[in-house]
Amino acid sequence: MSAQPRLIPKYAHTKGLTRLAYSIDGAHLITVGSNQVIRKFLVDSEDEPVTIEQHNDAITGVATSSEHFATCSEDASVSLFSMTSNEFITMPTRCTLPIRDITFSPDGEWLAVASDETVVKLVNTSDSTKMMKLQPHNKSIKHIAFHPSGSLISTSCSDGNIYIWSLSSESPELVKTLPNIVAALEPEEETSARVAWHPDGRAFAAATKMKEVVVVNRNDWERQVVFKNGHVGDITDVAWSPNGAYLATAGKDGKVLVWSIKDQTIVIKQEIKNVVSLAWHPKQNTLSFTTNMGQLYTWRDVVPESSPAPFSSRVHPAPLLHDDTPAPVRANGDANALFHAEAEEDDDDEPMGDDNDVAVAADDDWIVDDDGAGYIPDLKEREARKRGPAPDDRVAKRRAIDKSIEFSGIHEPFQPGSTPWRGKRRYLALNMIGVVWTVDQDTHNTVTVEFFDKDAHRGYHFTDHFKYDKACLDDNGTLYANSSDDGQPSTIFFRPHETWANKADWSVQLPKGEDVTSIALSHSHIVACTSKGYVRVWSFTGVPVRMWRQKHMPVVTCATWGNYVMVLGNGAMNANGSAELTYTIENVRRDEAIQSQDVVALPPGGYLQSVFFSEEGNPCIYDSDGVLLVLLHWRTPGQAKWVPLLDTNMLPRRTEGRQESYWPVAVAQNKFHCIILKGGEKHPYFPRPLFSELEFTVPIYEKVDPNPSSVQSLEEQHLRFSVLHALGEDAMSGNGTAAERMDLAKKEMSIDKALLQLVQLACKDARGSKAIELVDLLRREVSLDAAVKIALHHNQTAIAEKINQVKEQRLQ
Repeated sequence: MSAQPRLIPKYAHTKGLTRLAYSIDGAHLITVGSNQVIRKFLVDSEDEPVTIEQHNDAITGVATSSEHFATCSEDASVSLFSMTSNEFITMPTRCTLPIRDITFSPDGEWLAVASDETVVKLVNTSDSTKMMKLQPHNKSIKHIAFHPSGSLISTSCSDGNIYIWSLSSESPELVKTLPNIVAALEPEEETSARVAWHPDGRAFAAATKMKEVVVVNRNDWERQVVFKNGHVGDITDVAWSPNGAYLATAGKDGKVLVWSIKDQTIVIKQEIKNVVSLAWHPKQNTLSFTTNMGQLYTWRDVVPESSPAPFSSRVHPAPLLHDDTPAPVRANGDANALFHAEAEEDDDDEPMGDDNDVAVAADDDWIVDDDGAGYIPDLKEREARKRGPAPDDRVAKRRAIDKSIEFSGIHEPFQPGSTPWRGKRRYLALNMIGVVWTVDQDTHNTVTVEFFDKDAHRGYHFTDHFKYDKACLDDNGTLYANSSDDGQPSTIFFRPHETWANKADWSVQLPKGEDVTSIALSHSHIVACTSKGYVRVWSFTGVPVRMWRQKHMPVVTCATWGNYVMVLGNGAMNANGSAELTYTIENVRRDEAIQSQDVVALPPGGYLQSVFFSEEGNPCIYDSDGVLLVLLHWRTPGQAKWVPLLDTNMLPRRTEGRQESYWPVAVAQNKFHCIILKGGEKHPYFPRPLFSELEFTVPIYEKVDPNPSSVQSLEEQHLRFSVLHALGEDAMSGNGTAAERMDLAKKEMSIDKALLQLVQLACKDARGSKAIELVDLLRREVSLDAAVKIALHHNQTAIAEKINQVKEQRLQ
C-alpha cells in the first residue's frame, strides 16, 4: 500500500452535500451541490465549467446516460437535460417530499427516482406518462441502483433493508428482501447504504454498519468476501472501477481507499476529509470525488503503473468466496475452432492472477454463468473488437426495415420474434415459452432468458462477448447466432434447458464470408439460413443432418416444426419491381420437399411481418396489412393455399377508431396471441407488455354483426370451423388418435350447428333454395334429421321433402 501527494481541490460548490457523475464517454464531469447549481466540467481542460441553475433548493443527486443527464433536489423535482446542448428538456416527475437519489437504466430509457416517500418511481425518459412504481417500502428510500443488465433494481431503505426488484414483467416484482446488511439511516445522513453492482452483474457491494464493505452473491444472496480493516469511521460511498478490478471507498475517518478485488487488500490511499461521493473515469486511470464542503478532487494516475489499470474492455469477475462456476463447456469437435477469441497481451498483463481471474485458454474460453450454465466471462479480444464499431456504424448495422413505407424491391432477411435496437436494448426472441433480451454494454452485451412457466425452467443471464443478434427459444433449449464482425466468423450456439449428459452445449462457426441470416428451432432439429443461400440443419446434439442451397435467393427467413422446415426466399420480380416471396417446406427426416418454391400470398405492395408454425403445426404468416393467414393442405404437394383467419383492421376495437397495431406472437388454442401496440409503435419494448388473445374471425364481410345468431356471424362461424376442420384432417395420419378424432368430431358439430341455425333462418323466410344449399353442406346424418324437424316446425313441407331426398342420396 502507498500514499499519494496531497491533491489540490476545486471549489465547485458552497458548503453542503456535493455529488458528481462522469458522462458515459468520459468527456465531462458533472457536479451538483447545496447552492442549487449544476456545474459541467470539460475533462482535462482548465476552462470554466458550464453553470446551470434549475432547482429551488439543494440538489441531492446527479445521473448520466449516453444522451442525457438528470438532477434531483430537495425541492422534490427532477430535471432532465441534453448531454450535448445542456438544454433543459423536461421535468419527468415530481414528488411530495425531498428526492434523495436518481439513476438511469443501463440503456438510458428509464430514470429511477428515490425520495422520502415510500415509493420509487421509474419514469420513461422519452414519454413521462409511462411510469412504474416500486412499492411499498416501510420507510423512505435512500439509494437506488440498476443491475448492469437492467433486469433488476435495488432500493436501499432507511429502515436498513435492501430490496431487490425484477423489471422483467409488466409490473415490477419484489424478488428478495435483504436485512442486516446496511445500517438503518436517516435519509439525509451522509453514511452510505448504497448498493454498488459489480460490472459483471454477479454480485454487489455495500457498506455495513461495522465500517466494512461486504460483497453479496446475486445467485443466492449470500455474503461473500469482506473488505475490512480499512476504515474506522462510517463509509460514505463505494464505487467499483469500470472493469471491476478495484473497489474505491470513502469514509468519515478522512480516508479514500482503493482495494484490490484479488485479496481485498488496500492498493493505495488518500487522506481527504469529508468525502461523500466517488466516481471513476470510465476510460482513464482517474478517480474523482467531492466533499460536503463543496470541493471537487481529481486523483489522476490513481493506480500505480506497476498494477493493472482500472479500465479496459475486460470485465474482471466479481470476488466470490466459492466461485462454483462449472468447468468450461467445449463444443463438439475442435473447441479451439469454435469458441476461441484470439488472445493478446494488453497493457495490464494478467491483473488478478490465475487464482481469481478467469483463465482464458485456447480451448477453455467459455464458462457458465452464476445460474449454473451459459455465463461468459471476459475474454482477451483483439483490439478492434475491444473498441467495437463506431456508434454510427453500429446504428447502420442495426437498422430495421421501415415498415411504414410501401414495400418495393427485395425482401430483406429478418428473424421472427425479434425487435430492432431501441436505445441499447432489444428482444432477441419473444414467444409463448418465454423471452430472450439483450442489453448493449458497448464492449459486450448482457443476455437474459426468462420463462413464463418458472416451474418448468429456470431463467438465466450471461455476459455475451459474441454479441448474439438472433435467438430462438422453445421447451427444449435456446439457440443463439451472431453475424461476423471484425474478422470473427458467424457463430451458432445451442444450449439445452435440461439434459442428463454433461457438456450438452455446443457451437459451430460458419466458413469465412458466410453469415447466419435467420435461425429456427423445433423439438428435433436446429435450422440456420445463411447469406450464401444455404440451409443448414443439425440435430439437438450438433450433428449435421441436412444441407442444401435454396433455388431462390437471398433467403429471407425460416421456421420449423417437428421434422418440417419452412424456408422463405426472394423469387421472380414483379412488374412493379418488387420480388415475389416464395417458400419451400421440407421434411428433413425423409429428405423430401412437400411444397417447393410456391408463392407466399402477400398483399399488393405489402411485406411479411412474421412467419411461424402454430401450436398444431400449421404454417402461419402475418403480413403488413395486419392479416393473419394459415397454409391449408400444405402436406399435399401442389395443394397448399393461404387462408385468412383474421384481419385485425376489421376488429371492433379498430373500427371504433383506436390507433393501435398488433405484434404477432403465436397461434395457439385456435386464437391469435399478440401484443397490442398503441399509437405509432411498431415493436414492443420494455417493460415487457402483456400478451392479448384475439379470436379468429374470417374476413368474409367488412363488418360482421356482433350478434352470434345473425346471418353474417353464422356464415363466418361455418367458414371458420370448416377451415379448422380441414387443418385437423390434414394433420391426422391414418385414423389418428382418439383425441384427434374427438377434436374433429367437435369441429363437425360446430359446423353443423352454425348451418342448422342458418337453415332455420332460411325456412323462417321461406327461402327454400338457400335452405337446401345449406343442408347439402351438413356433415352428419343426425344433422339432416334435425334439418327436417326445423323445416316442419316452420311449416315448410316442401323443404322437408327436399331434405329427405338429400338424405336418401347420401345413404345410397
